[in-house]
Amino acid sequence: MRIGIFDSGYGGLSIFCGIEKLLPDYDYLYLGDNARTPYGSRSFETILSFTTECVEFLFHQDCHLIIIACNTASAKALRSIQQEYLPRAFPERRVLGVIRPSVEQMCRHTRSRTVAVWATEGTVRSMSYVLELEKLAPGTRLVQQPCPMLVPLVEAGELEGPPVEYFIDKYWRKTEQGASDIDTLLLACTHYPLLANTIRERVPDSIRLLVQSDFVAPSLQDYLHRHPEHDHRLSRNGTRQFLTTDRSEAFDRLAAIFLGYEICSERVNLER
Repeated sequence: MRIGIFDSGYGGLSIFCGIEKLLPDYDYLYLGDNARTPYGSRSFETILSFTTECVEFLFHQDCHLIIIACNTASAKALRSIQQEYLPRAFPERRVLGVIRPSVEQMCRHTRSRTVAVWATEGTVRSMSYVLELEKLAPGTRLVQQPCPMLVPLVEAGELEGPPVEYFIDKYWRKTEQGASDIDTLLLACTHYPLLANTIRERVPDSIRLLVQSDFVAPSLQDYLHRHPEHDHRLSRNGTRQFLTTDRSEAFDRLAAIFLGYEICSERVNLER
């Protein structure tokens, strides 16, 4: 059985890229719900419905373990899926997200105990990073900054230059207004790693920049080591398959930006 990776669109490919490099032998199935992206501005009920539908689809495509690479879906749907959907429908399978490993990294790196998160509006409104941080490191201050223009810029292929620099500078000024002693900035959207070099150039050198694609893969590796009962069920033939709910040609074009190589995806209908 395969490892499934789900995102509302393209961004989860940055998470997949890190996982693929660290764990190349496993079989992977990626699903981008591009027909209904973006998730960031949608209601909790809608995101939960969409995410559950995509998770169920991946389970029926022989996925035993699924990574919800989308921060918005992880924030708004993961807990309900883990606590309500899985025990009822697929008790032997597992769904993991990106928020807990991200918060663990922030806690590990901060010295001032004041950290910042750049994310979509939906992720910020969910307060999931706030709640997880309160559980893992009570007393740590978190500044959350929604960055609504960064995803459209990435998907337009604008990874550097004046428009990108303008918005990065704008969002950093707003972030600094939240606290003066921030020492760690988490890029909590799967599109943002493609802007990491430009962000690094525009924020102070004293700020530790955390990119999710760097540590979600080690977190998955650790999970599989600690849970051999799930690891043993995963096949290792080195296969990759990419699915999208929208036009495959458009998906393939942007996927090459995230992955650094060309793919051939397949358009699917989620109704079985």
